[in-house]
Amino acid sequence: MANEKKPTFFGGVAILMVGSLLVKVIGAVYKIPLGNLLSNEAYVDFNTAYNVYNLFLTIATAGLPVALSKTVAEANALGRQNQVDRIFSVALKTFLFMGTLSFLAMSVFGGPLSVLMGDDSAVYCVWALSPSVLCVCVMATFRGYYQGHSNMIPTAVSQVIESFGKLVFGLVLAWAVLNFLPGQDTYRQRMAAAGAILGVSIGSVIALGYIVTRYLRDRWARRGQAATDKPNSGRSILARLLALAIPITLGSAAVSLVTIIDTKIVLSLLEKMYRDLPELITPEALAQQFTDGGVRPELYMAQGLKGIYDKCMAIYNLPSQLMVAITASVIPAVSACLARQDKKAASATSESALRIGMILAFPMGIGLFALAGPIVELLFPGKMDQSVAAPVMAMLGLASIFVCIMLLCNSILQASGHVGLPVISVVVGGVVKIAVNYLLVGNHDINIKGAPIGTLCCFATVSLLNMIFILRVIPAPPNFLRAFAKPLAASVCMGAGAWAACGLASRYVGPRLGCLVGIAAGMALYFVLIILLKVFSKDDLALMPKGDKIARILRVR
Repeated sequence: MANEKKPTFFGGVAILMVGSLLVKVIGAVYKIPLGNLLSNEAYVDFNTAYNVYNLFLTIATAGLPVALSKTVAEANALGRQNQVDRIFSVALKTFLFMGTLSFLAMSVFGGPLSVLMGDDSAVYCVWALSPSVLCVCVMATFRGYYQGHSNMIPTAVSQVIESFGKLVFGLVLAWAVLNFLPGQDTYRQRMAAAGAILGVSIGSVIALGYIVTRYLRDRWARRGQAATDKPNSGRSILARLLALAIPITLGSAAVSLVTIIDTKIVLSLLEKMYRDLPELITPEALAQQFTDGGVRPELYMAQGLKGIYDKCMAIYNLPSQLMVAITASVIPAVSACLARQDKKAASATSESALRIGMILAFPMGIGLFALAGPIVELLFPGKMDQSVAAPVMAMLGLASIFVCIMLLCNSILQASGHVGLPVISVVVGGVVKIAVNYLLVGNHDINIKGAPIGTLCCFATVSLLNMIFILRVIPAPPNFLRAFAKPLAASVCMGAGAWAACGLASRYVGPRLGCLVGIAAGMALYFVLIILLKVFSKDDLALMPKGDKIARILRVR
């Protein structure tokens, strides 16, 4: 039985990975032009609304999809089809209820929420995002259902549709507002941010239509296939889902809440800095208080710095998004192994997931650190102060590695039934982040450069605690040294090579083209190193489709 399930694991990861890569490419095509269209201040409105949205989305959906995929995988492994159907029915009603509450909260209280965040001009963006939270909540039911069956195609396709809708409608609306809406430039920038974020809601509506249609078609295809198992009561299923979901939700909500508090603290500290040092305020900022839709000059200056941080955050989030494919596959795969009492297979799957995750996370994080300045200039030419953006991007690059470790360890703990432990680590990390921000961001000499240091300290703490928990509570834990050592060694060499190639090429072809040369050289070097170092183990390849053939080609024994 274990051998039958193994090939499906990285098959599912590969499907979701391709989907995630497409989503990230589409996201880059969306956010990079958007970052050039919107001013730093308007981009803060965009990001503030996203933080509010993510909090509600986390509360409504963070735990339940994981609980749903885990319980569906367990029931499916035991051949209980009626149980699977009842789990889905209970989950759909619960998601619909939570999504409706979140939609109403964002719609009715968009103004107060924006004021609470310290950015009252973000209210239009919050309103524009409110329909998306309802659609994504309902979509999460169908995604969790399919992931529990180890079928990652509907999830991947719906994510691509959602992102493509955001790209097309978001950029068109932002461009149209900037070019055709009358009024002062500041006001048009704020409304363009709202138009861009409305594209997210439109994309989620289209994606929901796809996945509902897919489910109805699949259900019609299996009509007449009667199951004989007696499902548990709806109340007991709901209790089981909530017992799994609530701790996961608390942990994820803690991350979103820390992000919101972080946004509030960073803006407040920067604003206080400019209030205490008014000589730093530019004439452009002073003029804002007299323009249509203007803001306080000290807030305008603070938003300018925070906007640089937020645009770098858009790049920093890329590595962690690729982990979604692995974590979404780990939970049902490990849960199914444990349902069959196969602890050895569960441990092997967990370790392989960690290794594959690090093969992706280490080079991306170290690459962002090594080429921070050139990457920022390549993506946002002339839009940001390099003396601020480069160190921010470098620290965020290192932080992105620990975010990936945190996500992978969370999924292993959750699949093993220890859903409460990640909550503890996230709360401790959140306290660390807030403390570091208070110490650094308000300092004039450090200012916004302290925010990514707080992010790095936060997620390094969370990752370390999660690894300690895994070693303490899981009977057959994965070997972290075996999973991390070779990918880290290859990535450090890659970072050095990319930095050297970029510096050399920039002397002859300029910094932007030199950056591309450095990235290409780093990728080529890394590919060679992971083959020479035999980074992939035989167990990893055994979990992949055609793994035996790949092992022979790579001479992995």
